[in-house]
Order: sequence, then structure tokens, then C-alpha cells
Amino acid sequence: MRRADGQTDRRTVGSALIIVVLGWLSVSPLIGQTAPVRPSVRLSVRPSAPGDELTISLMTMGVGAEVWERFGHNAIIVEDKKQGTAIAYNYGMFSFRQENFVLRFIQGRMDYWMAAQDAEDELPRYREARRSVWKQELNLTAEQKVQLRDFLLWNALPENRFYHYDYYRDNCSTRVRDALDRVLGGAIQAQSGGPASGNYRFHTLRLVAANRPLYLGLALIEGQPVDRPSTKWDEMFLPLKLREYISQVMVTDSAGNRIPLVKNEETLYQSSAYPVPETPPRWLLPLFVLGALLGGLFFWGGARGRQNPFARYVVSILGGFWALLTGVGGVIMAGMWAFTDHAVAASNENVLQCSVAALILAIALPFAMGNRPWALKTARVFAILIGALSVLGLVLKVLPGFYQANWPVLALFVPAYLGLMGGVLAWTKQNA
Repeated sequence: MRRADGQTDRRTVGSALIIVVLGWLSVSPLIGQTAPVRPSVRLSVRPSAPGDELTISLMTMGVGAEVWERFGHNAIIVEDKKQGTAIAYNYGMFSFRQENFVLRFIQGRMDYWMAAQDAEDELPRYREARRSVWKQELNLTAEQKVQLRDFLLWNALPENRFYHYDYYRDNCSTRVRDALDRVLGGAIQAQSGGPASGNYRFHTLRLVAANRPLYLGLALIEGQPVDRPSTKWDEMFLPLKLREYISQVMVTDSAGNRIPLVKNEETLYQSSAYPVPETPPRWLLPLFVLGALLGGLFFWGGARGRQNPFARYVVSILGGFWALLTGVGGVIMAGMWAFTDHAVAASNENVLQCSVAALILAIALPFAMGNRPWALKTARVFAILIGALSVLGLVLKVLPGFYQANWPVLALFVPAYLGLMGGVLAWTKQNA
């Protein structure tokens, strides 16, 4: 994605990142770019030209430092030798200054737009941001060039440029893919039905691996939809995958010959500033160790609370904070599943790990550790409930309908909540 103002407001970005981490969390955002400094080029639809004077290219930009730059970007470049123009058509444009941006972002109801810019501005901008840039000239017939140019001119008009943004299914890269596929009569889709190198979750987690809070937030907030098998066509939601796969597409030229879609490719700028791992980091064991340590502390605190005041504080403060944190997470997950348009947040098995019921335990736990009778019973009931839900989330993995790739989440939450349940039971038994 690309911001529309071309400037970075750190306070605004900071607030947006909190929303990204807690709400969806980027998530997101996933694909798009902030808009460039210069204003959009003035366009009007004009009669079609023969097309020989046109050169169509796909420009692909590598990942950057900001959250919305972690997935790369791309644009269609239309060069007109007769008019001496080179226009870059960018989808996925957004601005933090849009009306109700934060609210619409939380709701999953963002309207992004397409804009036409002077192509000469593209390379310096990305070079300054230390993001790699590649350009692929495409083998299109004269008729296809004209058809594509006219569609882009129409799409860039104020009344046509806005669209409902979706991180995976309707972003900057899928819009570029679809525009090219349209003029090619479906040739790209017809040749991209094979299995992808990874599904949506696989690519999302590897691309945000450098940002641990975002990584953990997305691992929690994204549900089963991102774990479904993907094809190469689906995988082209990533600009770098679109660049890779169109180089394999064959098309028919005006003489009826089969030729590669990509006529030639050049690297305009190469950067190694933001390396991306080939696979997501393997955090299963570290998270299990962390969950076991938390669970062990909770159990020790409850079992030794009568003899050791510090042990009581461990359960009361640390256990209460853990329950509060996961309870708030449960509210966010349930709310996003039930009340927003974020399709990726649906069917989220992690609601069994981040239970809304944990909020009640968070309130009762400090009072229970102070031997309040009402709190002892409440804490016991809800500790058992939350521990049982956590274990249920693990047991259900044997069923085919529970295929969400949330093993790292289970590795953290199940031992932690079993330990908390054991600690609360041990404490309430001693003080019954």
C-alpha cells in the first residue's frame, strides 16, 4: 500500500500500529502503498490509438521498513512514445487522513483508490526508501495495449478510482494482475492453477517476522481462511510473486505465435536493506517453553501461597494480568469475527485460547488470593472453564474441520492456562 500524503506522521503511525497489533492488527495492512508527493496526473479518456506507440511494463517494488511496505508493491507503466509520456498506475492508495480511517480500518471497510502518477517519480522514491525495483516489459499486441491503456484511463477517473480493499483478495497486486489478465483473455489465470509455494498465513508470517508483536498479533487474530490451500493465482496477492509467475506465462502474438508474456526484465535498483526469510520463523518450542514457565509459576504460586506471600502475588498480579490480557484479546477476536468485514478473522479457533471468560477470572483472582469467599468460588469455576476451553482447542485438532495452523498459539496458551487452573485449584482447596 502507499500513503496518499507522502509524509510520515510518527504519532499517527504509532497509533495506527497499535490498531494493527490489537485490532487486526495491518494486518495488516497488507498490500498497498502511500501516495507520492506529486499530485496525480490529470487524465481524460480519449479515443483509442493504434497501439504501436505504446509500451506496457510491470514495475515491482520490494519490501520496505513500514508495516504497509512489508509486502511490496507494484504498478503498471504505460509509455506513449507519440505523446512523450510515461504514466504509472498505482492501486492500493490510502491515507491516514481519510475521514474515519481508524474506525473503517477496524471495521474492515476501507476504501482505497487507484491513481495515475508520473512514472519518472517512481524510481527515485523507492531508491530513497532503499527498496528494490524491477521492470518487466510485456509482450502485448497493439490491440491489447490500447485496451489496457483505455481501461486504466477509465479506472483512474475520480468516479471510478475507489474500491473496497481486501488484504488478500483485492489489493494493489491483485488489481494489477486482474487488469493484465483481462486484456489477455484469462491467460494468466489459466496458467496459474497449480499449488502455491505457501498459503496466506505462510507468507504473512514470514514477511512480518521482523516485527514480533505484529507477528504474534496476526498469528492470533487470523482464522481458518488464511490456512486454506492456495493456488499460484491466489499467491499473486504478493507483488513479488506476480513478478515471478508472469515470467512463466505464455501468450499468443498477433501472428499467432506462442511467446513469453515478459519480453525483457531489468533491475532498476537492487537493495538488501530489508531481507525477508523464505519461511516463517519456527517459534513452536520457544513459545512452549514460555507457556510452561508461566504455567509452572502460576501453579507454584497457588500451591505455595499460604507459606510464601510472594507466591500469592505471582498468582494475583501476574496471573491476573495474563487473564486480563487474554480476555481482552478474546473480546477483540470475537468482535472481529462477528461484527466486522475482516474475512480473515472468521472461524478463528484461537477464541478457545483467548476466552472472554478470562476477564471474569482477572477480576476475581486478586480477591481470591485475599481469601474473599465469593472470589474463591468464582475464580475456581472460571479457572476450570478457561483451562477446559484451552484443552478443548487442542483436542479438537484431531477433527478434520479444525485445520487452523495455530500450533504455536496452543504451545503457549495450553500449558499456561493449565498451570493457572492448577494454581487456583490448589489455593482454593487450601482455603475452602
